[in-house]
Amino acid sequence: MPDNNAPRSPEPAPTGHDVAVLGGGSFGTAMAKVLGENGHTVHFWMRDKAQADEIRKTGVNSRYMPDVTLTGDIQPTTSLPEAVGKAEIVFVAIPSKAFRSVIRDNSGVFREEQIVVSLTKGIEEHGFKLMSEILQEEIPRCRIGVLSGPNLAGEIVSQDLTATVIAAKDPDVRRTVQELLGCEYLRVYANVDVYGVELAGALKNIYAIVAGLASARDLGENAKAMLITRGLAEMSRFAVSMGANPMTFMGLAGVGDLIVTCTSPKSRNYRVGYAVGRGKALDDAVAELGQVAEGIYTLKLVKEKSEAIGIYMPLVRGLYEILYEGASISAVINSLMMSVQNSDVEFILPRTITQ
Repeated sequence: MPDNNAPRSPEPAPTGHDVAVLGGGSFGTAMAKVLGENGHTVHFWMRDKAQADEIRKTGVNSRYMPDVTLTGDIQPTTSLPEAVGKAEIVFVAIPSKAFRSVIRDNSGVFREEQIVVSLTKGIEEHGFKLMSEILQEEIPRCRIGVLSGPNLAGEIVSQDLTATVIAAKDPDVRRTVQELLGCEYLRVYANVDVYGVELAGALKNIYAIVAGLASARDLGENAKAMLITRGLAEMSRFAVSMGANPMTFMGLAGVGDLIVTCTSPKSRNYRVGYAVGRGKALDDAVAELGQVAEGIYTLKLVKEKSEAIGIYMPLVRGLYEILYEGASISAVINSLMMSVQNSDVEFILPRTITQ
């Protein structure tokens, strides 16, 4: 008879991997921290030598995460070829405006079949390209994925419970990222709709600015709920016209990310909207933030694209008028409330009746 009380053999220790994180901002730092704590060797690339030296000596990235100490085998470097050359998997957290130039200038150092995952929630100005499309164009020999979801960097580094989405066509990419990042406080879900997951992450930044404006103007909880919900309808309408799956917007990368960025003062885009709502000029609000608020760039691109393809996006148009055309917030809000009352839900699944 087996002895059920006998001690079990210990589980084999997980094997650490060599990974690279490109970009020393807040989210790149958060991912480096998770990967380091999960037992992986992290080749952490950033442009700023002083920043790299500080992290190497103190474990602290004082510009972006002054109260966080990075632990584990984290190796800061200013040599991107060195970081990528040593890594099995590369996570890219470079702002959208510099994304293509950095990848293109270093395209030769990426290897055949190397896994490269974008963490950047933005859109390239020329050609309306998402970051995964840039990766496919510049390093087509690599296997590409996208990570997105309701992932405030400050909460991840505090080990608050968080869920995210890895989107990739290749099941091995999805599985590998789930194994690398998954831990007791970070759950990683999978999706095959790369375009939808990535576009949702970029679009929600616009509506976070709208929500910040609404909070600053004390419009009320009903108004916030209306703006978030109509924002979801607007962004999904646009994304589906571009080829995304509408059901993606019911998940973490869609409604999940939209909720957190539209309700949390920890969101950079929300803070910019709040500052403008309190009377600050846009440039002053951005300068005060001291970090990139991708929604400001995304807004211009989405307005131009939606008008070019004929997609109705009144919140995008209204926010553009406030930020770039000097329209009064009250006038724009009034015009939104006087607009046509369309259908509440635009994507209806067929109802299945079983006998």
